[in-house]
Amino acid sequence: QVQLVESGGGLVQAGGSLRLACAASGRTFSIYAMGWFRQAPGKERAFVAVISRNGGTIYYANSVKGRFNISRDNAKNMVYLQMNSLKPEDTAVYYCAADEGPARTTIYHYDYWGQGTQVTVAS
Repeated sequence: QVQLVESGGGLVQAGGSLRLACAASGRTFSIYAMGWFRQAPGKERAFVAVISRNGGTIYYANSVKGRFNISRDNAKNMVYLQMNSLKPEDTAVYYCAADEGPARTTIYHYDYWGQGTQVTVAS
C-alpha cells in the first residue's frame, strides 16, 4: 500500500495562488494514478484533477479547468496541484488519493487517501 501526506494549504485572498503537494511513501509510486479531490463544508467529496502513472493523461473538473494544474515527479514520489485565480468557492479540504488503475475521476476507484489540507479563499 501507499501512504499519502498533503501540504501547502492555507488562507489566500481571492485571485491568489497556492501550490499543494502530496508526498507518497510505501509501494512504488509510479504504479498509481494520482488524483486530487476536495470537500467543502456540508458537501460531498468531489473530483478536482487526476494524472496518470506517467503523466500522459490528465483530467480536470470543469470548475477548475484553466486555473489549476496537476503534475507529478515520480523520482521524488510527489504530486502537485498548482491553483491559480482562486475563488471563494474553492474553499475546501483538499485530499490527494492513489488509484492502481488508469486516470479516473470517480471517487470509489481510489484506495488510498491522505489526511487532507485546508484551503481557504477569502473574498
